[in-house]
Amino acid sequence: MIEKDFVTEGLKRTRIDEYLENELERAGYGGMEIQVTPLGTMVVVYAERPGMVIGRGGKTVRSITQNLKNNYDLENPQVEVKEVDVPELNPKIMAHKIAAMLQRGMHFRRVAYTALRRIMGAGAQGVEVTISGKIRGSRSACAKFIDGYIKKCGEPSTRFVRKGFATVQLKPGVLGIYVRIMPPGTVLPDKVDVIKPTVEETPVDTLNESEEESAEDVSEEPVEKEETISDKIEEEKEESTENIEDIEEIEEPPEKTEEADEKTQKTEEPEKKVEPEKTEEPEKTEEKPQKKTFKTAEFVKPVNNTKS
Repeated sequence: MIEKDFVTEGLKRTRIDEYLENELERAGYGGMEIQVTPLGTMVVVYAERPGMVIGRGGKTVRSITQNLKNNYDLENPQVEVKEVDVPELNPKIMAHKIAAMLQRGMHFRRVAYTALRRIMGAGAQGVEVTISGKIRGSRSACAKFIDGYIKKCGEPSTRFVRKGFATVQLKPGVLGIYVRIMPPGTVLPDKVDVIKPTVEETPVDTLNESEEESAEDVSEEPVEKEETISDKIEEEKEESTENIEDIEEIEEPPEKTEEADEKTQKTEEPEKKVEPEKTEEPEKTEEKPQKKTFKTAEFVKPVNNTKS
């Protein structure tokens, strides 16, 4: 059955994970991945201190590959070690660190709050630390410490939230530490982005060009009208001159017009002679009385009979 194959592969993975966790606890074990290739099975181990996983001269890596081949039926296993970039965002590493601090005798509240501050300082969106067991006395209890925003149910909780578990043996009994971390940069399906409406602003150059084109169109239209009006005026003038010529030919012959011109010249000549004689005389009469008045005023002033 295919279902049995899936179950056996899952059990094999959990057994390998537990074995590596016990072997590499001091190296800061952060998880593992198994990749089946045509050449063999690649086991990628994530650790906080990869030097301790490799060992002196690769001794520990060779022993781990030999155990995986003999005890867990892996074909041609190849172990690859990778360093964890940010240990504070790895729940397994943080759970083991909390267990180590509790084993040293620190209070569980202090340990939990320091872990929360470190994880949130690394940029996590949300953290949940659960410590269960005999933490206060002879009776078992459970204490939860939450910070930030974290999903508790649905597909996002299984897809985005990372989980880690560790145990620690104390005098009262065994304590279990469960850490859940929501890493930074996770985009949840219920997130809605409000897009602002974009206003298209036409550049200044295009506006100037459009204004110039409109002005050219406006200036071209009246020129055509002026040309048509001027043509009409010229046509009317030509018609009027033709009518005047026709009328003059009908009214008088050219001999009578010459006699009328001579009469007009005679009438104009005496008028020119009369006009200068009349204008010169009043100018002379106006100047004489002015001189007499000034002379009489001068003789009157020096007479003084009051002194005698």
